[in-house]
Amino acid sequence: MSTLAPQIHSEHTANTSTSPIRFFYRGEVHSVDQAAPTRTILQHLREDLHCTGTKEGCAEGDCGACTVVVGEMGPDGVVMKSVNSCIQFLPTLDGKALFTVEDLKQTNAQKEEILHPVQQAMVECHGSQCGFCTPGFVMSLWDLYLKNDGSQAPSCASSGACSSKSGTQPAHQPLARKTIDIALSGNLCRCTGYRPIIDAAHRMGELPAVSFDRATLQQALQGLQREEMFVYKHGTQTFYAPRTLAQLVEVRAANPTARMLAGSTDVGLWVTKQMRDLGDIIFLGQVSELATVATTGSGKIEIGAGVTLNDAYAALAAHYPELNEMWQRFASLPIRNAGTLGGNVANGSPIGDSPPWLIALGAEVVLRGPEGQRIMPLEALYLDYMKKDMRPEEFVEAVRVPLPSKAIQFRTYKLAKRFDQDISAVCAAFSIALEDDKVAAIRIAFGGMAATPKRAAKAEAALLGQVWSEANLKAAMVLMAEDYIPLSDMRASNTYRMKTAQNLLRRFWLETRVDAPLQTEQVNAYAFA
Repeated sequence: MSTLAPQIHSEHTANTSTSPIRFFYRGEVHSVDQAAPTRTILQHLREDLHCTGTKEGCAEGDCGACTVVVGEMGPDGVVMKSVNSCIQFLPTLDGKALFTVEDLKQTNAQKEEILHPVQQAMVECHGSQCGFCTPGFVMSLWDLYLKNDGSQAPSCASSGACSSKSGTQPAHQPLARKTIDIALSGNLCRCTGYRPIIDAAHRMGELPAVSFDRATLQQALQGLQREEMFVYKHGTQTFYAPRTLAQLVEVRAANPTARMLAGSTDVGLWVTKQMRDLGDIIFLGQVSELATVATTGSGKIEIGAGVTLNDAYAALAAHYPELNEMWQRFASLPIRNAGTLGGNVANGSPIGDSPPWLIALGAEVVLRGPEGQRIMPLEALYLDYMKKDMRPEEFVEAVRVPLPSKAIQFRTYKLAKRFDQDISAVCAAFSIALEDDKVAAIRIAFGGMAATPKRAAKAEAALLGQVWSEANLKAAMVLMAEDYIPLSDMRASNTYRMKTAQNLLRRFWLETRVDAPLQTEQVNAYAFA
């Protein structure tokens, strides 16, 4: 098995006032100092390094042809996760490791190159037709392969760095179909048909396992970690990556017009699709204080602005299992691995899937600036379309979600044309507290129905203090037409949005009514009866 010991690949640094981007790639530390801060990982791979195994399909993080796996240091060691290289900016790789489809090479005892079990499984199960999308599928499956390894060790990870454990039993446990579906949710091509790829996901764990030296990778990454803020300059543009919250406050105050960047799952499209000049960038992905989940003394779950969507939903779904479906349906796994809950909130998109249920649960947003924290109810943050109650020098530090109360019943629903990885036409969230048969408290919030994520104030007022009955429900449904004036676009007409929003409130009533509330499967049967 080849070593992962780093070998510095140095390049001439024309500008001595900036640090080069350094990341672990193909068994060495790769250094870059002549790329624009908004150059994507995919562009660097294909155009600069001429490594064309990773493909470009949509250039917006939807198709999955560009999927790569990134390794980074976490609190408990190396964390490996699949991401979309087409929307991730190259400087965000600093201090991390990059693995592409070219890195899955392995050698047998005769030093001959052979296929990795993931690739071999795709061949045996006929999981590839034209082959364009196959590298992306392979990397998503490799990410799953790593997570299902009993030793928690990733497989083959440098140029020719894999070694087959000949004669040993497979180290992988059988995978559930849902687990496979989630892992492949970011890969949309279907030219082969989906069943052969699902078969390959099962088959890869049946083949002889492949080893990898995670400890050596961790050692390499530890040598790349910076103690001071990373500053990368190219031309007139500067990329700041502070390491501490104090540094972030300072650099934001000094650069109030700079673009804040978290997971790049939306901002990346501003470059790849809109060709926008982002100016200076402040990246919060290296601030350790923003990557924490904690329970406050006031009974709230605090999610730092740097916590990924996947980790945030995992933490919150442990308290609110009603979020499990939304967790799976929010974009795709590679997007959830990169995007953050704080970024979803700070973006303020009227079609964002997180703000409606956060508002329904009474979440607060914590803003941070030079003068300290400013805390407000989340719904108060949104003033108008893409306009927020934030000062130029402020940024989102955290989101606080109340811990569950036995008195509160909560639901959230998403309507979209696909189950996985699709933008909502309507996203609804409801919470209610009943005393006997009357509504003691209620919150109704929707995304996709207005210029901002918004509560249905008139419908709530009509229900508050009233019996939670079908008659009162119907009155509130009518009033929703005064709460919202939805638009028509490619996802849905305004008529469809209003009708389905009203019907989602009815569904919530069916599941929470005092007399014989229905289970989810019963509600679906009722709806289609």
